[in-house]
Amino acid sequence: MEERTMRVGFTVPQFGPDAGPETLQEVARLAEELGSDSLWVAERLLYPVNPNSPYPATADGSLPLAYRRSLDPLAILAYLAAATSRVRIGTFINLTLHNPVLLARELGTIDVLSHGRLDLGFGVGWSSDEFEAIGLPMRDRGRRAEEALQVIKAIWRDNPVEFEGRYFRVPESYFDLKPVQKPRPPIYMGAYTPVTMDRVARLADGWIPSGLPLGAMEQMFAAIKQGAAEAGRDPSDLKLTVIAHPEFHSEPLGDDRSIFAGSAEQIEEDILATRRLGADEIIFNALFSPDIDSTDDLLSHMEQLQTMARRSERTSSRMASRGVVHG
Repeated sequence: MEERTMRVGFTVPQFGPDAGPETLQEVARLAEELGSDSLWVAERLLYPVNPNSPYPATADGSLPLAYRRSLDPLAILAYLAAATSRVRIGTFINLTLHNPVLLARELGTIDVLSHGRLDLGFGVGWSSDEFEAIGLPMRDRGRRAEEALQVIKAIWRDNPVEFEGRYFRVPESYFDLKPVQKPRPPIYMGAYTPVTMDRVARLADGWIPSGLPLGAMEQMFAAIKQGAAEAGRDPSDLKLTVIAHPEFHSEPLGDDRSIFAGSAEQIEEDILATRRLGADEIIFNALFSPDIDSTDDLLSHMEQLQTMARRSERTSSRMASRGVVHG
């Protein structure tokens, strides 16, 4: 497999009582000093008292308490655009919670303010409570998201722009605000089912998996690439960006451990394996790691993970020079 550099990014502290300008500045400053490649924000609209939908990332379906206080992701991106000069800034947001015309303007503005450093991560959501709160049905969120993406692409491509769809209509209008990046910022999408994987294959520039074993990631990404080829696209253009949730333990865990959970040595092995899988970027989300109790803890983990990622790159290069392949 051809060796290439795997980019390294981090999510920023936007949840909980300590989220604010000072912590964001500290993380942004350290990311630039470390030579990190990107900083990312997520989206959480509600913390329901009696949720109708279980949270898919925890065993008991409960939301992390930090989600009770959530800074707006787009406002943070604008803040990070001013607080940084080199790192790329990206977002994981629920596309269906946003009007695509407004979103095209907001994201286009952020790309301009950041001098073309914006990456876009889109999902379609899982919380029926959030859809209820904004007055939209959850059942057709996939179709709505596809059309919203078409609207955004049209606004960034055409001038004047005109769109007529099932959910959205844009009367013929001039829209001079275009992103700095051409033809537009890269778009990544999460996907875990055949329908959503097909959406990535047809419409996105890359896939963002989270919490999957390496073997599942490899198989699913191969299926997405095959779908891209069947859609008339070049599958080699698709990027793989892996979200890692590191969970450090003082002792090694057993073979049934989750990916990126275990001793520092085990987590570094997972980083190396992710690199060898062909990932273009790894994004560390250490915000909810059980051993992080403060901003200082988060900053320390950022330094450690960046060092581990660099070391894995050197190890991968040595393995490649000896003709060792992953698997």
